Amino acid sequence: MITKFWQIIKDDSKRTFEVCGQVSNDNSFTNKVYGMQKAGMNVSGMAPPVTNKTSSKDLIKIIGYTKEDGLYERLLRQFRELTMPSMDDEWND
Repeated sequence: MITKFWQIIKDDSKRTFEVCGQVSNDNSFTNKVYGMQKAGMNVSGMAPPVTNKTSSKDLIKIIGYTKEDGLYERLLRQFRELTMPSMDDEWND
């Protein structure tokens, strides 16, 4: 049996989280979260297994955090802005 995991990203600065989906291999997600942390972003990721108690992403709750739809996309955009120079900077050099 292949175990599935929830992908959960947390913005520890704003105390928000989003359940991004289910996967059987979370390497890509974990690497993206690590890259954000290395860039100085205050984020963390979780990959708990899908169980009967957490069969729906609406059942997942994290104490002290509120749900934010679109959090993962917002954090990815912020990460791109931090790590990739803008084209204006390239032309001005």
